[in-house]
Amino acid sequence: MTDTTAAVTTRTTVESFLAARSAGDTAALTALFADEVDWQLAANPDVPWIKPRRTAAECAAQFDDLMAHVVPEDARAEIDTFLVDGADAVLFGHVAGRVRATGRTFEGPFALRLTVENGRITRHHLYENSVSIAQACMP
Repeated sequence: MTDTTAAVTTRTTVESFLAARSAGDTAALTALFADEVDWQLAANPDVPWIKPRRTAAECAAQFDDLMAHVVPEDARAEIDTFLVDGADAVLFGHVAGRVRATGRTFEGPFALRLTVENGRITRHHLYENSVSIAQACMP
């Protein structure tokens, strides 16, 4: 696969991922993740939806876990930049939300690095303001 072909596949797969996330389509998300995923998101025992994940089903379920703990109407993720280089994509943006149990809000920038191989996401590394999120989860 040429680098150009890989970039097209990566962009298409990431766009499908974003559409499935936006729609809350766990089945589509599961199909987009590889059987095993290099998942990185700083684990935090105070944030119930941030935990280690490895399988396609576990990774796809992160969206359901998040929606179970935040007020859906107040959950936002805006993408400012979407870069693709071969099999890798990086998204930069801003995330915000309100934790259902505490009523507290969180917000901050994020960066998401995804790698796509054979049309499936094999790497999902998310960097976000985990301190703000943890504080919003604390009573």
